[in-house]
Amino acid sequence: MRGRLRFDALELTGRTRRHVVELAHPRGVVHRALVEPLCRMHAAARRAGIEIALASTYRDFETQARIWNEKWTGRRKLVDRGGRTLDANALAPAARVAAILAWSAAPGASRHHWGTDFDVFDRAAVPADYRLGLVPAEYRGGGPFAPLSDWLNENMARFGFYRPYHTDRGGVAPEPWHLSHAPSAREASRRLRLATLRAAIVMGEIEGKAALLKALPGIYARYVRSVDAPPSSRR
Repeated sequence: MRGRLRFDALELTGRTRRHVVELAHPRGVVHRALVEPLCRMHAAARRAGIEIALASTYRDFETQARIWNEKWTGRRKLVDRGGRTLDANALAPAARVAAILAWSAAPGASRHHWGTDFDVFDRAAVPADYRLGLVPAEYRGGGPFAPLSDWLNENMARFGFYRPYHTDRGGVAPEPWHLSHAPSAREASRRLRLATLRAAIVMGEIEGKAALLKALPGIYARYVRSVDAPPSSRR
């Protein structure tokens, strides 16, 4: 796999779509290396009565920047790691950066840029008008997606997938809905350097850019590098 994957700076930071393709079932945009294993996992889950749907797949730099800017300015809801709503405009720049990063990656730093990562839910478990929250309670006992979570625990590894945000490492809060394709994401992670991320941010239209760049070395260590390792590389 490593020999065939050669992520470049544009692919790593979401400034191109040349590495991704659009799927119809399940519907989403993913790295071309995911097509076969994701479709096989989708079919296996369906046989178990679970309809894997993709809530978020590939996300480009501009979309990630828009999310960041809306949270920075208070136009989009900002919550802390405990789920409490924050007033973005009442926070100092460094505190605002930290608050956004609990749930949203910095532009250029999202694993969704790679096309290797996506968010899942079980469409068969909820009515068509269900308002998806993507909160941990939905995936725990009693939540509508707890059976999906249990099925993934037992089956996703055989298709090459795992949860990079399973453990709270003090960076991104745990996200049981976020899956990563281990072989391709491992290569993207290996290639993403701090200098690559900095260059993308410098060129972007980003609110709070000065504060973000000042904090970037720590962000790279805490939010980009500090994730759960793919199963095959765990010690």
